[in-house]
Amino acid sequence: MSTSVRSFAKINIGLKIGPRREDGFHELRTIYQTIALSDLVKVEVSRGVGIEIASKDPRVPLDETNTCYRMAERILHALKTRGKVRITIEKSLPVQGGLGAASSNAVAAMLGLERALKRELSPADRLRLAAEVGSDLPLFLIGGTVLGVGRGEQVYPLQDLPSFPCVIATPGVAVSTPAAFADWDSKRVASAKLTDAEDSDKLELFSHSVFEWLSGSNYSPTGVPGKAGDRAEALLLDLVRTGLGNDFESVVFPKYPAIREVKRALERSGAKYVSLSGSGSSVYGLFADKDAAAKAAGALTDQDVPTVATRTLTRAEYWKTAFST
Repeated sequence: MSTSVRSFAKINIGLKIGPRREDGFHELRTIYQTIALSDLVKVEVSRGVGIEIASKDPRVPLDETNTCYRMAERILHALKTRGKVRITIEKSLPVQGGLGAASSNAVAAMLGLERALKRELSPADRLRLAAEVGSDLPLFLIGGTVLGVGRGEQVYPLQDLPSFPCVIATPGVAVSTPAAFADWDSKRVASAKLTDAEDSDKLELFSHSVFEWLSGSNYSPTGVPGKAGDRAEALLLDLVRTGLGNDFESVVFPKYPAIREVKRALERSGAKYVSLSGSGSSVYGLFADKDAAAKAAGALTDQDVPTVATRTLTRAEYWKTAFST
């Protein structure tokens, strides 16, 4: 008997890159937000030993480089158990799209394997194993609106934002995150303007901007006053005003002009806030109106840009639907 888990995607609402750390990673600040697009991960455990990855998508690695494989290997070791594990990944999300697909797949595999084995890791072990496999895995153990710090693996649940209509457009370009970081470092060295202290100040400014945005009069930590629709639109307008952006745009857009053009198209379509997600190639637009989002998605699709209209996913919805297949 197999266990199926929905593997939801994420977007980044603002992403600031700080100084390079001694471990080779960069200090980051970002807000992760889960969205309603997903892959489906199925986990089966039978007698025997070994881990098998299966997928009909040729872009999915089927060996030990797959994040699901690496996660299953660690879980079996942590639980001191054995078995023949088969993980099947049904892909809908883009590969190297900046939506966290591989990371989300690995967390879905973790949750599915726990159910299949009828054993659970401690919350601390879940977070530790997730962070070992990748920087943005831990966010998928929380869902909804999540603050990411450190290299992105230190995650803190924020008060959930309202569910916004969202358009995801993914040009046919694969952007490597390590390459994007390398381009960022090269740009920084070439400019010779930013010091580590100034990078750190930029991270602090991001934190202040997030606080200003979420502490505005139109956002209630208790979620009580104001109509939901009015509150959502006001939050989007305040988001633009605070100027939260994605640092990767400064190195990805010059290298891949087609991605920059998609952002411009979404801005012209009436999106209230538009940004690159992660290092790309996906660009998203947040809308105040569902019909406007659908119209924008249709227009980009007509231009042969793979595009879908969806919505952001709150934490409660994330967990309610994770095992609903």
